[in-house]
Amino acid sequence: MEAVAEGLWGLADYHEKEGEIAKSIKCLEAICQSHDSFLPIIEVKTRLRLATLLLKHTHNANHAKSHLERSQLLLKSIPSCFDLKCRTFSLLSQCYHLVGAIHRQKQILHKALDLAASANSDVSANLWACNFNSQLANALIIEGDCSSALSVLESGYASATQLYYPQLQMFFATSILHVHLMQWPDDNLVQSALHRCDEIWGSLSPDKTEQCLGLFFYNELLHIFYLLRVCNYKSATQHVDKLDAAMKADLQKMREIQRLSNELNAISQSLSRSDLPNRERLLLSTKQAHLQDQITSLSAFSSFLEQPLEPAYFGNASRAWQDKLFLAPPPVDGEWLPKSAVYSLVDLMVVVFGRPRGLFKECAKRIQSGIQTIQAFCSITGELAKLGINEGVREVDVQHSSIWMAGVYLILLMQLLENNVAMELTRSEFVAAQQVGGLFAGSKMTESKSVQAMCHIYAAISHFCCGDAESLAQALDLIGPVYRMKDSYVGVREEANVHFVYGLLLVRQNDYEEARTKLAKGLQIAHTSTGNLQLISQYLTILGHLALSLHDTIQAREILRSALTLAKKLYDVPTQIWVLSVLKDLYQGLGEVGNQMENDEYQKKKSDELQRKIADAQSSIHHLELIELSRFKVIDMKRGVAASQSMSANLDIPESVGLWTTQPGSSSSRLLDVDSRRRPKRR
Repeated sequence: MEAVAEGLWGLADYHEKEGEIAKSIKCLEAICQSHDSFLPIIEVKTRLRLATLLLKHTHNANHAKSHLERSQLLLKSIPSCFDLKCRTFSLLSQCYHLVGAIHRQKQILHKALDLAASANSDVSANLWACNFNSQLANALIIEGDCSSALSVLESGYASATQLYYPQLQMFFATSILHVHLMQWPDDNLVQSALHRCDEIWGSLSPDKTEQCLGLFFYNELLHIFYLLRVCNYKSATQHVDKLDAAMKADLQKMREIQRLSNELNAISQSLSRSDLPNRERLLLSTKQAHLQDQITSLSAFSSFLEQPLEPAYFGNASRAWQDKLFLAPPPVDGEWLPKSAVYSLVDLMVVVFGRPRGLFKECAKRIQSGIQTIQAFCSITGELAKLGINEGVREVDVQHSSIWMAGVYLILLMQLLENNVAMELTRSEFVAAQQVGGLFAGSKMTESKSVQAMCHIYAAISHFCCGDAESLAQALDLIGPVYRMKDSYVGVREEANVHFVYGLLLVRQNDYEEARTKLAKGLQIAHTSTGNLQLISQYLTILGHLALSLHDTIQAREILRSALTLAKKLYDVPTQIWVLSVLKDLYQGLGEVGNQMENDEYQKKKSDELQRKIADAQSSIHHLELIELSRFKVIDMKRGVAASQSMSANLDIPESVGLWTTQPGSSSSRLLDVDSRRRPKRR
């Protein structure tokens, strides 16, 4: 019977290579369903291969789970077979994960870890311990048990250290950093996890780092998330540039592999001709071998595939290796996110850091690139279909992991659209912003102290714009506590913005010298740490007005010209009008009639442009849709506010305070309504 089994295994392999998965499965099922008895070890190996095929090529996780549970029962009566038992535990855990049975998954993984601990501390046992610890940590994170997940990941790191395997150490180090960033228990713990990643990555030789493209992207993105959290935007930009260069290089390599593959297929088709002359066949065979060597050289993305142990399939196992960014060697293997999602995330990071600097052309290109990638994911033949999600499927029939993956792409799409809206609003393209804004809706609430501070800052700005004494008192009540706590925040965003608002209040109180000191400090923070040109231009505008109030017209002229230059670069029409209104006061005070007339003409042009854009937005079909949508959102928020108080999510606060003039055609902004009688005119 053993010979029969080997024959059916060979036939199954042949059909799998030919892409005939159904026939391959039938060959293996013939062994399991046979009336003749096979040895338990043969049935176990067959069911393992069946489960692997089902997980790799179908969405029938329940069927695969049944085969693995049967294999587990058979293996209980077999004293040895360590690797077979580990493979069964690993794949069964993955099945439980796919169907959302997290409690069962944890149970099976604890048994698997006990098995690994009972074996001798050899390479195989430690590798499987890494696999099980990785899956267990993932299950614990799903349940929100971050502290236990960190403990499990540290155990995995210890196993990788015993193996002297730096790639595996890096995998666990980055996973630990990821959990710390999610939880952020203590600044020192997060920084320690970050430094450990830097040390391990720095110890890898260049040839090893080239083989770890998935780890490279994972590590760099985690560094960017950390630097975003602490608002170190300039350092984060360097990591974004590295990611962008690596992504472009990989895309170029994939295009070259595709070109060579197409050429190889054409040669193979020619070689299949029976009437091909021998000389021509010899030449084509030589070229075929050369092309195969080239493809092999370009495809040598990782030595991981050379390992003998079969991996556990994390994510979508049916994706080809070209579409994956592997994180670790087998039997851990797997990926964090699909390559398309990671590359969309890189596009998003380029937009996030390019938009405040006014790089709108590049940002628009990246937003379009990211959206096209997501649309390809949602196409009939795209990743969504591979996950088993199509028009006719019911939610109950879709794997939990597939729903989660679809959610990842949805979040990326929303973030790209939100940044598109912010970019169009900065450029005063209100119709375009409305059109994009109508594509997504949702409310975000947070318990973050940082975000609460930013909300207080924006609320203070709103009260400040009202201008009456009561509103100014309310603005001071809001901004005072935030200002006193400015040194306690992790990043610099809150400090840069609170100095701006506090300086405005001091201006209204006619405390010009103190206001200049606060605003100058805030400008330095905004310039050195945030790189936000819109906020910088607004700082320069208020400082230019202060210089004018203090009769320093030379400095006022230089500062205001710089502010206008930045506002023009950003196509920020409201800020341009604000600067022009202050310049009008400057030219009037100096008696520069020619400059004043030119300034008035340009200010009128910009005011008309702003009014036209506002009118276009109000007459747009999207205007009424958004108003109607807002009405429903207000109703929904009132109904769900009690339930929403326990939710926690990130709130994407724009980096700019976004001050607007109240009446574009007026000679000075209401925000800077300083009594002009206190400043004598100079002729």
